[in-house]
Order: sequence, then structure tokens, then C-alpha cells
Amino acid sequence: MLNAVLWGAVSGSAVLIGALMALFLPIRTKFIGFIMAFGTGVLIGAAAYELLDDSANDGGLLPTIIGFTAGALVFTLFDWYISRKGGSGRKRSVRGAGGSKGNGSGLAIFAGTVLDAIPESIMIGASLISGQGVSLLLVIAIFISNIPEGLSSTAGLKQDGYSKTKVMLLWLSVLVISTLASGAGYSFMDHASGYTTAIIASFAGGGIISMVSSSMMPEAYEEGGPLTGFMAALGMLCSLILDHL
Repeated sequence: MLNAVLWGAVSGSAVLIGALMALFLPIRTKFIGFIMAFGTGVLIGAAAYELLDDSANDGGLLPTIIGFTAGALVFTLFDWYISRKGGSGRKRSVRGAGGSKGNGSGLAIFAGTVLDAIPESIMIGASLISGQGVSLLLVIAIFISNIPEGLSSTAGLKQDGYSKTKVMLLWLSVLVISTLASGAGYSFMDHASGYTTAIIASFAGGGIISMVSSSMMPEAYEEGGPLTGFMAALGMLCSLILDHL
């Protein structure tokens, strides 16, 4: 349980690191785009190699299909709602048409970030159940993808007039939520059947794939340009290497 909490805190801390970078360092948007593209590739690989493959092997193809489809659908519906409330630009470092100032968009950005973080953290905790240690692939994938999210989300919050103190409190709460979600993933899935574990893991996989497809990859290309595809390919290659270590 303690290990699950600690690893959840490690992955969640990346949002806080990104926020600190946005508040105190001048960061080029192209560099953010490259990080986001690389993180996208690693996350896709983590979903495929770690979540879906294990789900199919442990619980069978049917629960994997059910969980994956449900996760993709639920994330899409929540993402659509949050985007309508002003959170569509939560991964953008420069907010233009995709994120409007005011109208509660700052809180929508925060809610969207929490939506991204919870399924990822749950699976980090669940990866410890086998007793073979945490899935480094999941931790690294989530950590890399969370840094540009902290960067870009903080830029949006600053444009909404949030003070540095309030911004830091919001991201500290995301860190706490990620930590608790990781601990919950370990506790609630410790005695779950292979069928149940497969549904939950594939559910998280579906949510992750929907998230990177709808927000991370388009905005990575917007900021990083033609090299985005190459960086994403390197990210997926990195996830394959980590999966075989």
C-alpha cells in the first residue's frame, strides 16, 4: 500500500513540476510540443503493452473489449462536457481559440487535469498487486505526459487571473488526488478477479487512448510541427524497450 502511494505521488508530482516551470521559467512552446509528442508515444505504448495486453491475457478478450470501449466512451463524454465549460485548452501552453479566458475556464482546466490523472494513478497502484514491483513503463509514461500538462494548464490558469499561490494549491491538490487514487487502485484491486481486473485495466487504457488522441497529439503537432510524429514514434519505441527490461 505504501509503495502504491509513493509511486502515485511520483507520477502526480510531474504536474507540479510543470507548473513550477511555467511560473518561473521561460519555456519555448516548440519544446513543450516535443515533450508532449514523446509522452503521447510512451502513453500509447503503455496502454497497449501494459494495460490491454495484460487485460487480454488475464481476463480474456471479452472483458478487455467491454472495458476498453467503456473507458473510451466515458472519457470522451466527460472530455466533451469539460471542453464546453472552458477546459479544452488544458494542454495548450498558449491559449487561443481553444481556451477562452474567464467563464470558469480555469476550474474546467483543473477538472480536466483531474480527469486525466485518476485512471492513470489507479493503474499505477494496481500494477503493484502482482508483487513484482511497480510498472516503470506506466510511471515513466504518466510522468512524461504530466509535465507538459502542468506547463500548459498553468498558462491557462494565469490567463484567467489565478495567483501563483492559488495555482500551486490547485496542483498540490492534483498531487494528493493522484496519490490517493494510486493507493485506492492497489487496495480495491488486490483481491479482484482476473475478469474484473481486465475490465478496469482496459477501461483505463481506453480512457488514455481517447485522451492522447483528442487532446495531446493534436496540440503537440500544433506546437511542435512536423517533428511531432517522429517524437511520438520515439516515445512508443521507448515504451517497448521499457516493457522488455
